[in-house]
Amino acid sequence: MNISSISLVLLIPFLGTVLGSAMVFLMKNKMNVKVEKLLLGFAAGVMIAASIWSLIIPSLDMAKEQGDISWLPAAIGFLLGIIFLLVLDSLVPHLHMKSDKPEGLKAKIKNSTMLVLAVTLHNIPEGMTVGVTLAGALIGNTGITIAGAIALAIGIAMQNFPEGAIISMPLKSEGVSKTKAFLYGTLSGIVEPIGAIITILLTSAVVPILPYLLSFAAGAMIYVVVEELIPESQAGEHSNIGTIGVAIGFTIMMILDVALG
Repeated sequence: MNISSISLVLLIPFLGTVLGSAMVFLMKNKMNVKVEKLLLGFAAGVMIAASIWSLIIPSLDMAKEQGDISWLPAAIGFLLGIIFLLVLDSLVPHLHMKSDKPEGLKAKIKNSTMLVLAVTLHNIPEGMTVGVTLAGALIGNTGITIAGAIALAIGIAMQNFPEGAIISMPLKSEGVSKTKAFLYGTLSGIVEPIGAIITILLTSAVVPILPYLLSFAAGAMIYVVVEELIPESQAGEHSNIGTIGVAIGFTIMMILDVALG
């Protein structure tokens, strides 16, 4: 796999964010609540499936091949991923999607900045996830295939599509111009390819702890699902639509990962 192919895989998730953010140009009025809940649920389903088939299972398999207790690295890494996001979530001031949103016209700029910061924070482990799986596939003998890494990248891109839309479209509803809303959504995804590249460089030097890194990424992704996506998709009315989104997203990502991996 040459450098151009690797670069393409790394950019797939970012492309999902860009396309999702671009949906703001098709928007006429405020974002439909039902559509938003469906997108949130879909994103949660994709991330849950990706955490299991693309991260936890390869972590268990690789630890077993290395002669370790198969479940130990997965358990430790997963908990560290949760703790990492929990601490980062506490230290960095940001909004949880829509909750605690400042009210009034004077708060719009602050609200927009904090919203982008929140999603950007969540994109860090997603970029790391792609980097870890791609590095594992390139190293070989890790239980991860190039096809599996590509499937994960596509799955993250599918998750990023509604995420980009969830940033740009509500901002448009609050009075931000379509161009600025699109740029805010796009900028939130830049950390993903950067995080992936850094992770690849680090992973190549620390192959023995790759099972921990895989499960760490899974823990970080599950944290985002439990802390942000599911609560927002279930808030208020039409919670069943969010549940349907979870089912669709989980099924599609599972099929992608199993079929291509």
